[in-house]
Amino acid sequence: MSARRGKLLVISGPSGAGKTSICDQLLRRIPNARWSVSVTTRPKRGHEVDGQAYRFISAAEFDRLVAAGELLEHADYLGNRYGTPRTPVEQAVARGEVVVLEIDVQGAAQLARRAPDSIRVFVLPPTMQTLKARLEGRRTESEALQRQRLAEADGEIAFARGEGVYQHFITNDILEDSVAQVLEILRKETASA
Repeated sequence: MSARRGKLLVISGPSGAGKTSICDQLLRRIPNARWSVSVTTRPKRGHEVDGQAYRFISAAEFDRLVAAGELLEHADYLGNRYGTPRTPVEQAVARGEVVVLEIDVQGAAQLARRAPDSIRVFVLPPTMQTLKARLEGRRTESEALQRQRLAEADGEIAFARGEGVYQHFITNDILEDSVAQVLEILRKETASA
């Protein structure tokens, strides 16, 4: 009997939509799930630990990974670069694990081409006013960066709706409901595989 291949579960959405909260809950509730640790050139924020949510690397190291084909996807976002290391993800999927990737629309578009069997979910905020309030509530960024993230959100939502990259859209109003929706999407996609 052959082992069942795992799945790539891609979660995207604008900053403040609640992607990380949803991903945290999914990792707690899916028995064979693992987090995909991205690499980034952005500086660490105060509470972050290298190797947990991100591996913080230099621009030169990022360029080397891209040139060597070691990233499954990569993108630029607000002046920083982000990417998903290929080998750990491919190994986890081969072991039958669900790999949860929290990536932006650029990276999701690349994955839609490279891994068409991935499950891609776009998380929408209930309203743009809610998104603004969530970004302000973080108290981790300047007002200028918050405005930049809000402006970027409009473009991300338009891209997500118009490009056919995402098979699923959810509106994250109540976290528990949103997590339940993603779990149901995963159940249905896995059952039909």
